[in-house]
Amino acid sequence: MIYAVRTTVGRESAVLTTLTNRVKSTGLAVKAMFKPSELKGYIFVEGELQDLEKLVVGVPHVRRLIRTAIPISELKKFLESGKVEIKVSRGDVVEISGGPFKGEKGRVVRVDEAKEEVTVELLEAAVPIPVTVSTDSIRILEKQEEG
Repeated sequence: MIYAVRTTVGRESAVLTTLTNRVKSTGLAVKAMFKPSELKGYIFVEGELQDLEKLVVGVPHVRRLIRTAIPISELKKFLESGKVEIKVSRGDVVEISGGPFKGEKGRVVRVDEAKEEVTVELLEAAVPIPVTVSTDSIRILEKQEEG
């Protein structure tokens, strides 16, 4: 069965790491664990309830184990990747939303759809600096006019 573990918001990864290490060292019957990025303050653990109760005792940032089993059908939305297709074209003005150039604006000079990357020349730089970033790390500000 799958159960939810309530954690301190923002500490889900730390709890997941601690629980993983405990499973390895104790040999408790835990089949899987995951942390959905869309749901803050929860991780889901598959195993027997009595093993999970032993597993979470004394773990920092664990608030409580929710003892009601969760059907897999309710978790499918977190497990299936609903990839959003962003259509980026050469000449588009974008803002970088992650990494060391976060907040910088630039114009797309190359699109690599296979690698899901774009090369952007930063607009505010005195000298054009090409930066390659993932399409997940950009936000389109202005589309290049077609035609």
